Amino acid sequence: MTGKVTFVGAGPGAADLLTVRAVRAIEAADVVVWAASLVHPDVLEHARPDAEIVDSAKLAMEGVLPYYRRAADEGIRVARLHSGDPALWGAMQEQLERCRELGVPTEVIPGVSSFSAVAALVQRELTVPEVAQSVVLTRLGGGKTPMPPGEEVREFARHGTTMALFLSAARSGQLQQELLAGGYPPETPCVVAYQATWPDELVLRCTLGELEAAIKRHRLWKHTLVLVGPALEAGGTRSHLYHPGHFHEHRRADPEARRALRDRRA
Repeated sequence: MTGKVTFVGAGPGAADLLTVRAVRAIEAADVVVWAASLVHPDVLEHARPDAEIVDSAKLAMEGVLPYYRRAADEGIRVARLHSGDPALWGAMQEQLERCRELGVPTEVIPGVSSFSAVAALVQRELTVPEVAQSVVLTRLGGGKTPMPPGEEVREFARHGTTMALFLSAARSGQLQQELLAGGYPPETPCVVAYQATWPDELVLRCTLGELEAAIKRHRLWKHTLVLVGPALEAGGTRSHLYHPGHFHEHRRADPEARRALRDRRA
């Protein structure tokens, strides 16, 4: 039997936000590696009763590698759970490289990221027509992992679009200052979400000028995501895609609406 290591996006927390493919990978796994500090335990409900459950919260990567070796040598299936989507701050790339060195097949299953889960909780589109058509996913510099030059929060803030700030709540004062320095007005709407989709989730709304105080008042420092940008409150605009004056290969445009849309663009 050929072994395999599957990197599974465990989503933001709620076990029913796993993809069907993720559930099947967990159900099939002989070993499930998860970080108790990051992944909600409800996700483990999908593991087999006889599966070996390994908490990686107290392990360096070297402590997890023996299970990947077993996948190569013994043909076992390993499911490595990553909170949110493994493509974002998951330290997945270095693990994939080790698996290739070991000669074990790998698979990556995407997961629901906390930024999209939080947008769903507050029922906001992050790309509102004529307001924001981009979403910047980033974190505050100065943490455990250095930021590359040019990726400072204040530089991204100059775009004025929607931003999702991960791993930054512990330095809320610096975060607020950099966002303001980048050009967001103090009245810019923000959403602060702690453990989104977990049973004890907390979701707050505030302005950028109130951001530091709101985070400190609730003593938030980990498992916290911040959304900021005008799209969080904007309305009254309309996507041209569903406008009666827009046409494509499956739909004809209404002539009068088409003229009105042209006039507006002009």
